[in-house]
Amino acid sequence: MARALIVVDVQNDFCEGGALAVAGGARVAADIGELLHRWSSKGEDAPSYDVVVATKDHHVDPGDHWAAKPDYAASWPVHCKVGTEGAGFHPNLDPQPFDEVFFKGEHAAAYSGFEGRTTSGEALADWLRERSVSEVDVCGIATDHCVRATALDSAQEGFDTRVLTALCAGVAEETTAAAITEMTGAGIEIA
Repeated sequence: MARALIVVDVQNDFCEGGALAVAGGARVAADIGELLHRWSSKGEDAPSYDVVVATKDHHVDPGDHWAAKPDYAASWPVHCKVGTEGAGFHPNLDPQPFDEVFFKGEHAAAYSGFEGRTTSGEALADWLRERSVSEVDVCGIATDHCVRATALDSAQEGFDTRVLTALCAGVAEETTAAAITEMTGAGIEIA
């Protein structure tokens, strides 16, 4: 059985200076970039992933997910709009040796990477199963939103799931702690 790494939404708009910045996002991008460098070099200290994928918020017109006066629970400022710099991967996330990228949220709110699809329309769970993946590590931004949703869906899809909290950034301490409690309760390993 194979192991996958899912890098969640490490995009400019979620890092310092972005439309919906999360403190520590740029540092997480750099740390994940270092992990990816070790993985792609296949050196002695390389992590043992068979595949590495990423998710991206990819908003065209997500309806009431965007709001002029957001409540920061169900509605948010404009972010990750297709064609803008904010939608791009953060430059600290280098190299970007992803086997595939899954885009989510074009016309509706989408938090989980498992709601995403490749440019050819393939869903993340199907893509992973086609490659005999049974174990999934999740990292990225934000611990208390899209990382949480991706990890919960991963576990629900039957993948052995682990969240790499050192490679995550959360919006707020309280909601991050609640997300970790929820994920642990769902049988997700917190590493």
